[in-house]
Amino acid sequence: MKSYYVYIVRCSDNSLYTGIAKDADVRVAQHNLGTDPGCYTFTRRPVELVYASEFHEVMDAIDCEKKLKRWTRAKKEALIAGDWLRIHELARCRHKK
Repeated sequence: MKSYYVYIVRCSDNSLYTGIAKDADVRVAQHNLGTDPGCYTFTRRPVELVYASEFHEVMDAIDCEKKLKRWTRAKKEALIAGDWLRIHELARCRHKK
């Protein structure tokens, strides 16, 4: 069975980058090697893997990646910390606006 990973890396400038890969560790190594000068992380190396979630269906992984890219930094930080209560609170606050 194939696996796909949605991952978040923390860049050297403390920004967060969200992506999708077949192998999160290999992809993070590619980010750190700077194999793609056009990539967001190229000038923000080194990067550190701070979150990864595995999926067996590529469309599920793509949907998750798109959702996470729309999240606020605060929600991403809560996800990285595994703070599901905070994620719920932040989602509720956003819906009240």
